[in-house]
Amino acid sequence: MTQKKESFFWTSYSDLMTSLFFIMLVLFVLVIVLLNKRMEATEKQLEEIRKVERSTQGLSKNYFKYRPEYKKYVLNIEVSYPVGESEISMIDVPNKEKCLIDLYNAGKEVKSFLERNHENKYILIIEGQASKDSYLYNYELSYQRALGLIKYWIKDKKLDFGDNCEIQIAGSGDGKLDTNSMRENLESANQRFLIHILPKNIMDGNDDKKAHL
Repeated sequence: MTQKKESFFWTSYSDLMTSLFFIMLVLFVLVIVLLNKRMEATEKQLEEIRKVERSTQGLSKNYFKYRPEYKKYVLNIEVSYPVGESEISMIDVPNKEKCLIDLYNAGKEVKSFLERNHENKYILIIEGQASKDSYLYNYELSYQRALGLIKYWIKDKKLDFGDNCEIQIAGSGDGKLDTNSMRENLESANQRFLIHILPKNIMDGNDDKKAHL
C-alpha cells in the first residue's frame, strides 16, 4: 500500500514538473517573440528617421542651413525687426522686397518637401526668436513673429502645405529664461526663424505609414 502511494506521488510530481516546464517554455518563447517585434518596430522608427534626414538633404542651401550642434534647420535668410514689432511687413532690412521673396521661396521649399514625402504625416513647427533688448515681452513677441511668417505663407501667398502636415507655432524668446534654446553670441543674429519637421509615426509608434527640419 505504501509503495502504491509513493508511486502515485512521484507520478503526480513528475506530471507537475512537466507541466511547469511546458509553461516556462511557452512563456520563454512568448518573451522572445515580443522582443523581436519590439526590435522590428524600433528598426522601422530608425529607418523613418534616416528617411527624413536623407530627404531634408535636398533642401535648398539658399534658404536653409542645418546646424548639427543643435540638430535644427535655420532659415538662411537674415531678418530684423524694430523693437516690439512682429508683423512680417515691418521687417527692417536693406532690401525688404528681396527678403520677402526669399521667405516666400523658403515656404515653397517646405511645401515641396511635404509633397515629395506625401506618404508620411508630419508636424511642422515654426519657431520664432527675438534678440535681447529693452522690450519686456520678447517671449510673446517671438511667437507673434512666427505667427506672422505663417500668415505670410498661408494667407498672403496662398501656400497650401497639404493634409499630411500639422502646423504648430512656437516662440523661444530672447534667451533670458534658461530654456537651452539655440542662441548666437551676436544678439542681432537671434532675430530669425527655426524650422522643425517631425514625422508623426515616429512619435506615436504606429506601424502604419502615418507619417526635423
